[in-house]
Amino acid sequence: MNDPDRPACPAPARLIGRDKDLAFARSHLLGCATHGAALLLTGEAGIGKTALLDLLAAEARQEGTRVLRASGVQFEADTSYTGLNQLLVPLFSSFGRLDPGHRDALRVAVGTGGGPPTSRLLTSTAALLLLREIARETPLLLVVDDLPWLDRATTSVLGFVARRLTGSRIALLAAARLPFDGFAEAGGFTEHRLTPLDDTSSSELLARTHPGMTHATRRRIATEAHGNPLALRELPAALEREQHTSPPAVLPLGERLQALYASRAAELPAATRELLLLAALEGTGDLAVLKATTAGRPDVIEVLEPAERDRLVTFTAPARRLSFGHPLIGSAVVASATTADRRRAHRMLAAALTDQPERRAWHLGAAATGPDETVAALLEQAARTRLTRGDALGAVAALTRAAGLSPSAADQSRRLSKAAYIGTDAGGELADASRLLAGARRADPGAPQSLHAAAASAFLLINKEGDIDTAHGLLVGAIESGDHHYDAADGALVEALFTLIMLCWYSGDPRKWPPLFRALDRLTPAPPDLLWVCAQTFADPARTGHRALDLLDTLLDDVGEDPTHIVRLGTCSFYPDRLADSRQASLRLVEQGRAGTVPVRRYLAALLHLCLDHHLTGHWDEALRLADEGLGLCEEYGYPFFSCKLQFVQALVAGARGDAATNEALAEKIVRWAAPRGAHGAQALAFHIRGLSALSSGDFEAAYRHASTLSRPGTLPAYLPQAMAGAMDLVEAAVRTGRTAEATAHTAAMRTSAMARLSPRLHLTVLACEALTTPTDAAFALFDRALSLTAPDDWPFETARVRLYYGERLRRRRATREAREQLALACETFTQLRATPWAARAAAELRVASRATAAAPGQGKGRLTAQEWEIATLAATGLTNRQIAERLLLSHRTIGTHLYQIYPKLGISSRAALRDALAALDLEGAG
Repeated sequence: MNDPDRPACPAPARLIGRDKDLAFARSHLLGCATHGAALLLTGEAGIGKTALLDLLAAEARQEGTRVLRASGVQFEADTSYTGLNQLLVPLFSSFGRLDPGHRDALRVAVGTGGGPPTSRLLTSTAALLLLREIARETPLLLVVDDLPWLDRATTSVLGFVARRLTGSRIALLAAARLPFDGFAEAGGFTEHRLTPLDDTSSSELLARTHPGMTHATRRRIATEAHGNPLALRELPAALEREQHTSPPAVLPLGERLQALYASRAAELPAATRELLLLAALEGTGDLAVLKATTAGRPDVIEVLEPAERDRLVTFTAPARRLSFGHPLIGSAVVASATTADRRRAHRMLAAALTDQPERRAWHLGAAATGPDETVAALLEQAARTRLTRGDALGAVAALTRAAGLSPSAADQSRRLSKAAYIGTDAGGELADASRLLAGARRADPGAPQSLHAAAASAFLLINKEGDIDTAHGLLVGAIESGDHHYDAADGALVEALFTLIMLCWYSGDPRKWPPLFRALDRLTPAPPDLLWVCAQTFADPARTGHRALDLLDTLLDDVGEDPTHIVRLGTCSFYPDRLADSRQASLRLVEQGRAGTVPVRRYLAALLHLCLDHHLTGHWDEALRLADEGLGLCEEYGYPFFSCKLQFVQALVAGARGDAATNEALAEKIVRWAAPRGAHGAQALAFHIRGLSALSSGDFEAAYRHASTLSRPGTLPAYLPQAMAGAMDLVEAAVRTGRTAEATAHTAAMRTSAMARLSPRLHLTVLACEALTTPTDAAFALFDRALSLTAPDDWPFETARVRLYYGERLRRRRATREAREQLALACETFTQLRATPWAARAAAELRVASRATAAAPGQGKGRLTAQEWEIATLAATGLTNRQIAERLLLSHRTIGTHLYQIYPKLGISSRAALRDALAALDLEGAG
């Protein structure tokens, strides 16, 4: 209930045994007027959570904070946004402060207005904006009791708000009984668990509340209550007066609190008990509804007077509502009722709710004694209504109950499958979808799985604990056994084929792709353009991508506004390097996602495409920022299959910047997700990022090992597009480690593929690898040609790498001005990207090139040659002889010989003195 309607019960001046808990809560909420806070009090039923909420709310009011309250009701958990309605009742008149989109979304959600469907994210954003607007005038404290019993839509909104309180003048204080099954939205809360009272506090509480009992009786009750304050208060009340001195041999255990309330309710008149049951099942405490169920009988308040005297219920006059003294009272009343009593009460409520079809359908469903297609159809209609309000969770619940009442196995299976599909597609609610799909299969085991059900199954499997093989098999089976006749206009079939492309990519297995291409060949009259382009550019782009480029460019000429179309165009554009052509559309999607006006999955996909685009074009900090945003959404909505690609972007930047620890941690996260699921295509990302990190650190042997795991030297594997991105890494690592034959063979595989035809960047990569494996001066023409293909800012990291290789070759062959020019440009780009190890490598080469025509001054007996200077510089950075040898294409024994000759020239006797000696030479040269 909201605070203005709450009974006028003064909070106790002191809660026995809770001084430390109150101190913690006050310290956490202190200052929330300026920084925001979210605190979740947890504990077993009756442990004192509500008492703490009451006291903290009273203190907040005394300090000038506005308090809004809501309480979860177990039997209203499937009625969407009832909790939000409770919480925002005092603010209804303030909805107009919001912009029309958010205002209407909030009105639709809480049932005070109509309008187009709204997403959970939009509703959450609207609620947060409203609260922030009100908090500008006065600090707000939201108090929510029995949080897990709120409807799931409201808990989602509260979780969203809790994670965004920093910097606001809003605090959120909630309570949840244990066990609460890991409340899914509790991530934004600081949890504080209330433990049982100690013996001293238990004795003090009993003495204060039941002073007439003997010490022995209090000790006995304290032992049985195990420090539970509600049991300490209420167990003695269940005793007869004479039992205060001699309690019975057996006191209630386990379910003792519900048993206690049930026994108290059992003593009430039958009419009172009936109304209590109706009130518990009705859930909102609306006295008008209760009155409608008792037409022609005495006033409901009069009937409930015995329950009020026994403090089981209280009434609030302004709102004409009833509330139970504790939620356990309602639970106990329902638990003590017979099945027939409960069904009769549900029928009475359904008859009273003729003007509320959703709630009426739910009560009819609860009252049904067996299959009933009429009621099932009403529940299915209620599900559709909930969907129009953006309430996917409520729709799933209604469809699930409808399936349970379906006389036909086919209808039961269909409704369960539809519930699962809505759960996965509409709002990120994945927890129950696997169970629903399993139920659909059991309901009609002989029927082929529907395409929507199969697509939902596949999506669930890769996001939960399933595997790619199973998901692929389910989807292929549904496609090949469907009655769609391969009609290219069948929307469900086209959606299933797009999903199949995604699964095949994640598998990294060439054997998974033939069913897709068989289906494409059978589509009549022809596959949709976007589907065909996606299959060509995303499956095996190194061989087939070039076929679709003209059509892809035509599609990119008119990206349009449809989120699904934009995202799929981005998918088609990644490997051919066309992401820039849909960049603005992706930016729009991200902004719409932040406002809650597009589905989360589309929002995430657009974020991913922007991350990849920014990485390739050198905007690494922006790529990291967007990746962080996307990973937050993945965590919030449960989309780990997006996480691995966002982590891939983070790891690429970390590896290039020399942060090997972060790179490895991210690679391990990807492997931990991908390996158990058989997602070898995703696992290949880890090989790539580990190889790049090893290259950055100068560990060419490790780089070769990782790169050759991604792609066997001499082979560009089919249906593993990531191998194109790691091809230059493999060739460089092979060259550096003396594997000339392997480097040459892999370059040949790149050249005979069609990857160079996909984009100028990939053409640059192929030409650079040809140059690296060309031992003669013919390499210079290849480097020149490669660098002529792109502008310097198009693909800065790849271009700088090619300039580095070119400068190294020029210096070793000619040591000319051209070498210094290429190395300087490479060093500048690496520095701008903060690719520190690459910048250091280019700078070292540049220093050597600058001394190539003149010996450096020395402090010892001789002068360093250019090669000796290079070896000394690399050794001073900490590289081993073997690593220096790999970098300079010499043997490690040769490096050792050179160092033996360098030390006396510099007047030193150990490797440790190299850095200072070289620094002194630099200063001498500058002087």
